Amino acid sequence: MNSARDRGQACETGAMTESPSPVVAAFDLDGTLTEGGSVFLWLRRLAGISKTFRAALRLIVPLTIGAVRSSQWADSAKERLFHALLAGRDVEQVARISREFALEHLEHEGREPLIGRLDWHRAQGHDVVIVSASPQIYVDVIAETLRADGALGTRLAVDPLGKLTGSYLGKNCRGTEKMRRLSEWIESRHYPSEPVIYAYGNSRGDRRLLAGAAYPFNAGRLGRVGALRRFPRIKSATAS
Repeated sequence: MNSARDRGQACETGAMTESPSPVVAAFDLDGTLTEGGSVFLWLRRLAGISKTFRAALRLIVPLTIGAVRSSQWADSAKERLFHALLAGRDVEQVARISREFALEHLEHEGREPLIGRLDWHRAQGHDVVIVSASPQIYVDVIAETLRADGALGTRLAVDPLGKLTGSYLGKNCRGTEKMRRLSEWIESRHYPSEPVIYAYGNSRGDRRLLAGAAYPFNAGRLGRVGALRRFPRIKSATAS
């Protein structure tokens, strides 16, 4: 059986031509389609710089551990930060601000080689889906702008009065949850046969997503020292 590296290199050198099976290309957002993270910048846009930094400072220990370990610590710390800054906010107002934020963020921080790869998949007739731990409320906007077929992000709970609770609706879309959500999305499409999956990610939170793909690609910048070092590096914006 070919290794993930062999399969990925084949993809880069022209294997992405025709396939009898449907093809799904799954892209992470932060650090893959865009530079760096977006969540803290989004919270700053919503709550203001001072309030956001004060809330983050109070949670500095769990946020730091979460950033290093990328485990349930990360999920819990992020949810606590959301609760501090989002609870009680009108979801329609947040959605409006989030749309403005997403469009500006994509314009200024979009990674052209990876967006080019996404466009290439679309041109081949492949289904494209963005799978991100960032909030669904603006992952939807970025997916719409890039003309992706689907968007899978961290969903935010809303109370009966249309106010955010500050909690997740379900789980943070990271790690195993990314692959679970992608599998659920694929099942909902009712493909005539099992699709071939291409996946693009940049961090340890994407390892399960890439491990579940026939053609996984490491879009990170750390190369051989990164968490995704066992996966093939993305070399070009389009297949040769």
